[in-house]
Amino acid sequence: MPKIEKPVLQNDPNEAESGAHEPKTPGQSQENVSFSLDDHSPDLIVNEVSKLSIAHEIVVNQDFYMEESVLLPNSLEGRFMETMYNAFWDHLKDQLSSTPPDVICALELLREVKETLLSLLLPRQNCLRNEIEDALDIDLLKQEAEHGALNVPHLSNCVLNLMTLLCAPVLDEAVEKLESITDPVQLLRGIFHVLGLMKMDMVNYTIQSLRPYLQEHYVQYGRAKFQKLPNKQPNLLDCTTKWLTRTALDLTTPSPSSPDSPSSFRMACSPPNWAANNSELPSSTMVLYQGYLNLLVWDPDNEEFPETLLMDRIQLQDIESQLNQLAILASVLLVARSFSGNVLFNSPEFVDKLKYITKALTEEFSTRPEEDLVSVSEQVSQEIHEGLKDIGLAALSSEKTASLIGQLQNIAKKENCVGSIIDKWIPLFLKCHLVPGMQESLLDFPGGLIFIKGELAELGWKFVSLMHHNQQVFSPYYDEILKDIILPQAQETQLESV
Repeated sequence: MPKIEKPVLQNDPNEAESGAHEPKTPGQSQENVSFSLDDHSPDLIVNEVSKLSIAHEIVVNQDFYMEESVLLPNSLEGRFMETMYNAFWDHLKDQLSSTPPDVICALELLREVKETLLSLLLPRQNCLRNEIEDALDIDLLKQEAEHGALNVPHLSNCVLNLMTLLCAPVLDEAVEKLESITDPVQLLRGIFHVLGLMKMDMVNYTIQSLRPYLQEHYVQYGRAKFQKLPNKQPNLLDCTTKWLTRTALDLTTPSPSSPDSPSSFRMACSPPNWAANNSELPSSTMVLYQGYLNLLVWDPDNEEFPETLLMDRIQLQDIESQLNQLAILASVLLVARSFSGNVLFNSPEFVDKLKYITKALTEEFSTRPEEDLVSVSEQVSQEIHEGLKDIGLAALSSEKTASLIGQLQNIAKKENCVGSIIDKWIPLFLKCHLVPGMQESLLDFPGGLIFIKGELAELGWKFVSLMHHNQQVFSPYYDEILKDIILPQAQETQLESV
């Protein structure tokens, strides 16, 4: 039972068309993964749609890579696995120390070493393939062991030389360290560890090689793969239909709401032209884009997430979390500038320092907002005091300091006016990037977003790229759904006008 990490991407010829493969849980058979589309279970629908997840992630996430799964050493599972591995290697040591040595298990491990080395070869590396076959001829090694003629040092050098030829330069040092190990059991254990790293490195190399091909063909592939489902399960897109229907109703049925409600978030992002004329129906594209923005305020308890965006749900939640952190950061900087003036905030170093402090102190903001803002208010007020003192200006009075601290601590409250303003600016910023032709509106943005312009632009690009990719793949389905939503509304509007 050597401890070697298997790459997540499996060599499944049935999925070769995707260029990437679904990770399989240890012990999970293919029969358990597949299911009948006649079964209407939402969990099974999620499972089927998620078969595209690896290829999808490679396409939309340029930083995607596979890494070794490491168990926490103090966890129950970590301690159990470590105990089992130690027992295995101790047993192997007892076998090799017996008289005569029992080499059956060791030869099986060498067979695995051979198979791993062969799996790392490229198709054109025939000379290396022959060299591996000759050096690790298991039948010949078995005969040599039976006659006491097995040259262990020579065999070890052959394996390490082959590993040196096949590994990436970053792993050269790890292979060199193995050369100093004389105990055969510890050497085998080290070889399997480094081979696991080499396999993971090969997986990531394959991902990089596949990315351009997947980017070119994924739209057609994803659409074709998804096309197989609705024909066999007509209600597959129920949640997608509900999502777009609610979005269209939000845009065409304005209702009074408080500034901090989710609906006001949606209305803050609504098209300016439509807001001026409620009788004008939004286009299908505008409904779709508004629906995308609504995903950033999705209720986590709402399980009716659009089926066409299941693969993006984790990334959307991550974007939402980062946007909330940026909103807090922008609010803190806006309040701080209102007390210290532009003198301090004209210094990029001072602004960067406040940003660093705020980010560091609000990492756990979602779980303890009040405590975090107390720390932020104290630290920011101290930095403003020292900053004014350093440039020879009078420090804030005790009354202004108390007011500054109070306003900073109130940022997280729903009725806070600064937070409400920021919460409207950020969706508008995303809307301007998402909808072509609206970028000029950015010129009219208040200065509160200037200090997070870089972070917000980067996050906005990530969101827009993700949604545009989704639109490319699933536009036929969206067009069909929105046609059934908007056209009846248009007909109803025409009847009412008559």
